[in-house]
Amino acid sequence: MNEELRFKADTRPASEQGSRASGRLRRAGLIPGAVNLIEGGTTLVKFDAHTFVQAMRRHASESVLVTLEMEGKAVPALIREIQRDVLTGTPIHVDFGEISLTKKIRVSIAILLLGEPEGVKVGGGVLGQTLRAVEVECLPTDIVERFEVDVSAMKLAQTLFVRDLHLGDKYAVLTQKDLPVASVVSIAEEVAATPAEGEAATPAAPEVITKGKKEEAGAAPAAAAAAPAKPAAKK
Repeated sequence: MNEELRFKADTRPASEQGSRASGRLRRAGLIPGAVNLIEGGTTLVKFDAHTFVQAMRRHASESVLVTLEMEGKAVPALIREIQRDVLTGTPIHVDFGEISLTKKIRVSIAILLLGEPEGVKVGGGVLGQTLRAVEVECLPTDIVERFEVDVSAMKLAQTLFVRDLHLGDKYAVLTQKDLPVASVVSIAEEVAATPAEGEAATPAAPEVITKGKKEEAGAAPAAAAAAPAKPAAKK
């Protein structure tokens, strides 16, 4: 489970709404935002920019559960979208969605592959990751930054599918079960899958994570590679 993040969110009066007013808020060190409420409607809020930026630096994902202190009550909410300045990357607006902590929600969670596959280390193969995240249904308090999947047991010509992910009873996987997550292929197959110059790229070609020693003699194996035939995931 992610650490609890709490932000004091003050409602914005009519005088602090609109693009010009939002600009003044940002120059004053505040971020304008909006909270979609469970019972319907939206509340416009503002909160401290420095506190928000510092808290989010510890989170790779933006799907983060937070508690908003609004009008004297604690409102559990999920960050739905963070709009950023195109030049600086600074948050300029945040959308929140109020949620119930006792009702399951759908959320996309990243997949991180760990370990160097056997097929790469001793078989000279190439590890490619095709799927970067899976959609699951779970309680808000069970949302994690990522699913870590050990792939050190994967052999040459082996593919890890969504159905092979063991994420625990807390998560109902909604992503199509027969989609490939990662695979270990021979270098010859990888070269054949790479389009020649001027040809259209093949959409299904996975992104290469690690390559075996046969291709790059003396190269140090990558520390973070991907997943086994029957990997175990952990938070």
